[in-house]
Amino acid sequence: MMVIASTVRGVSLNYAEALTKSILFFEGQRSGKLPPSQRMTWRKDSALRDGSDIQINMVGGYYDAGDNVKFHFPMAFTTTMLAWSVVEFGDLMDLELQHALEAIRWGTDYFLKATEKPNRIVAQVGNPIGDHGCWERPEDMDTPRTSYVISPTKPGSEVSSEVAAALAASSIAFRTTDSTYSKLLLNRAVQVFNFANKYRGSYNDSIGEAACPFYCDFDGYMDDLIWGAAWLYKATGVSNYWNFVKENIQSLSGSFAEFGWDSKNAGINVLVSQWVLADPRDASPFVPNADRFICSLLPNSPFKSVWYSKGGLLFKLGSSNLQHTTALSFLVVVYARYMHAAKKVITCGNEAADPPRLINLAKSQVDYILGKNPLGMSYMVGYGAKFPQKIHHRGSTLPSLSAHPQHLGCRDGDHYFATTKPNPNILTGAVVGGPAEDDSFEDSRYNVGQSEPTTYINAPFVGVLAYFNKKHANNTFL
Repeated sequence: MMVIASTVRGVSLNYAEALTKSILFFEGQRSGKLPPSQRMTWRKDSALRDGSDIQINMVGGYYDAGDNVKFHFPMAFTTTMLAWSVVEFGDLMDLELQHALEAIRWGTDYFLKATEKPNRIVAQVGNPIGDHGCWERPEDMDTPRTSYVISPTKPGSEVSSEVAAALAASSIAFRTTDSTYSKLLLNRAVQVFNFANKYRGSYNDSIGEAACPFYCDFDGYMDDLIWGAAWLYKATGVSNYWNFVKENIQSLSGSFAEFGWDSKNAGINVLVSQWVLADPRDASPFVPNADRFICSLLPNSPFKSVWYSKGGLLFKLGSSNLQHTTALSFLVVVYARYMHAAKKVITCGNEAADPPRLINLAKSQVDYILGKNPLGMSYMVGYGAKFPQKIHHRGSTLPSLSAHPQHLGCRDGDHYFATTKPNPNILTGAVVGGPAEDDSFEDSRYNVGQSEPTTYINAPFVGVLAYFNKKHANNTFL
C-alpha cells in the first residue's frame, strides 16, 4: 500500500491508513458466522438462526448501525456504494481491493439468500422495536428475529430495486476477478428487478411496522426502479434498461440534489452522465440535472441549497449529517472525473466550476472528517490522535465475549451505556454521524445523531479515500 500523508493545520492526514480502516469497519458490522480471516476479533458469531421463522437461511449480512437489526434497504444501498467504489476506484486501491471485494461479497452472498425464492424477497430481519428496547451484544441477542418478506401481494419496489442495483453493480466489481460469481449476481439482479417492476408498491405499506419510522421510504419507489435499471444497463448494455431509464426519469420530482439510502436522484444523473456526456442526444435531463446538483453544493454558487459550518463542513437537513457529506463527496469526485474526460466546465451564475474545483471541494470534506477541523478531531474511530470514544454502538460499548463470556440480557448492558468511560472495543474505521453545525461535537452515546456510525456513511467514503490516497501521491487529482 502506498502511504500518502498530508499535513494541514498541524494535523497529519494519512489517506492510506484511512482507506484501510474505512473498509475494516465493515467487519465490525458483520452478522452471522464469522470467517477465519476476521480481523476485528472482538466481534464473534451472532444471529445464527436468522430466517428460521420462514425456513430460509438468512444468516449473514450487516447490522446497519449501532443496533442489531438487518435493514435490507440501507444494507443494499451500502452494498451498491461499495461496489461503485470498486467499479470507479478499484484500480487505485492496491492491496485494499481484496478487502473491499470481501466487504461487497459479505453483502451479496446475503442478498443471494434473500432473493433465492422467485417472487419472494426477504426485506428485513429483526424486530426493530424489540431490538431498540435492549442494549445487548449481537452475540447475546434474544430479541425477536422476525423475518419480513415482500411478495406479489405485499410488494416492496424500493428495497427490491436497490437489491437489484447492488447485485448489478457488484457483478461489474467482480467481473475480472470471479467471472462465475459475477454472472450469478447479474442473473439474479435481472430477476429481482423484474419482480420490483412487475409488482409495484412500497414496502412502507407491506412491512411498515418494521421499516418505519427507521427506514421509511419518503420519496416513492420510482427513483429506486430507475436506479436499478441504470445499473442493469451499465452491467449488461441491454437497451431495454436504458429505455426504462429515459422513459421514467421525468416522473421524478425536483429532488435532483438528493442522494442517499432513500433518494437516488443525484446518483442516477451522475451515473448516467458517464455514457451520455459524449452523446448530446441523450444528455437531457441527466447532464443538466447533474450540473444543477453541482451548483447546489458550491459554497459561492447562487443556487446553493446546502450550508457550510465555519470550519467548512457541508450540511443538509436531517440527523447523522456525515451520511450526506460522504455520499455527496463521492458523487462530486465521480462527476469531476467524467467532466474531465469530456473536457466540460459548469457555470453556476457567475461561478465557474471546473473539475479541479470540484476535487478541491470534495477534498476539503474528506480532510475535515479526518481531522482538519476546529476541534482537531477525526470523526473516524481509531484514526488519528483524537477520535470519538463513546460511540452509540452496542458491540463497541459492551465487553466482548472474550472479556465477559457470561450472557448479558436485555437490560444488563444499561450501566455500560450510561458510563462516562470510553467504549472497551474500538470499532476501527467507523465514521460517526459527525459534529453539529457550529463544529462542536458531543462525545456521548446519548447523542445518537452525532455519535452513531452507519454502514452507509462509510461505503461511499471508501471510494473517495481510495481516490485521494493514490492521486495525492503526485498531486495530479484527475
